[in-house]
Amino acid sequence: MITTKYVNYKKVLNLSGFHLIIISCWCTLIAILFHVYHWDWMIIPWVPVALIGTAEAFLVGFKNNQAYDRLWEARKIWGGIVNTSRSFAAMVYAFDTNNEEVGKFDLEERRKKIVYRHIAWLYAFREQSLIPAEWEHIKDEEDKIKNTDLKRNRLIRAGFSDYGRTPIFLNKYLSEEECELQSHYKNFATYLVSQQGKDINELKNMNAISDFNQMQLQDCLTEFYTLQGQAERIKKFPLPRQFASTAFIFNIIFIMLLPLGLVSEFSKLGDWGIWASIPFCITIGWIYIIMELVGDYSENPFEGLMFDIPMLSICRTIEIDLLQMTGETELPDPITSKNGILV
Repeated sequence: MITTKYVNYKKVLNLSGFHLIIISCWCTLIAILFHVYHWDWMIIPWVPVALIGTAEAFLVGFKNNQAYDRLWEARKIWGGIVNTSRSFAAMVYAFDTNNEEVGKFDLEERRKKIVYRHIAWLYAFREQSLIPAEWEHIKDEEDKIKNTDLKRNRLIRAGFSDYGRTPIFLNKYLSEEECELQSHYKNFATYLVSQQGKDINELKNMNAISDFNQMQLQDCLTEFYTLQGQAERIKKFPLPRQFASTAFIFNIIFIMLLPLGLVSEFSKLGDWGIWASIPFCITIGWIYIIMELVGDYSENPFEGLMFDIPMLSICRTIEIDLLQMTGETELPDPITSKNGILV
């Protein structure tokens, strides 16, 4: 997530610098061919170019609206995880039937185990959300799209998928037996929630909590399943490619035709107008490219890019809150933004 009030020019160039160079070369080439070689035959009227540009603006606007909806929905999902996590941990420590047969030490250990497992679920779920999908900009850890795009993707990433650190959290908050089970489950986060249900049921069978308390805690677990499923829907179902690809293709067509129509209009001002058309052509084309790229990179909010939901920061916030509820005094530091990026 970008945290600076204004986007840094370096980030903009990292995102669209290559496209800016291509547009500049194309617009300059058309101006040279028209002025030096008098290739008047290639010039087209401005009206059809303007019509294409208007249609493209509507299409890109639609795409960006849908991308923003996906991004905002993802943020609301993680906001729900924050609220439900606090409620869940608070209920785990608040519910108590004062059954003398249940040892206080044993009950405290069981409660802490449940809260710790929930923290592990957060980091496990985050790791699963960062696994690259086929349509995302970086498919896997070994081959980042293509070598030509590798450097640019490194520059706009907020940090590569954090696969290396997640086992640290799992080993810290899970038992050794549960950690070893991670390789046995394709959806380890779902397994952890199911284990929470079993432990809560054991507390009820021990009469450590009432039936009503169990029902409330199970409702929280159901909500975690719901929120996880909503996030997986965004992760595993892309913005329909027919919309995304069409907008991209039409953008290319418009930018290719742009100097052909703009040069003739500016040539009416004289020879200097032909050269003056270059910066205007570059600016218009670059604006359309930026609109396309903003939507393209915002439609997948779980990629690990600087446009993403700051899942690591949210996980750390929940972790700190839950550890305080358990009585821990040595708390980890909150995640802060670096270079204007919060992960």
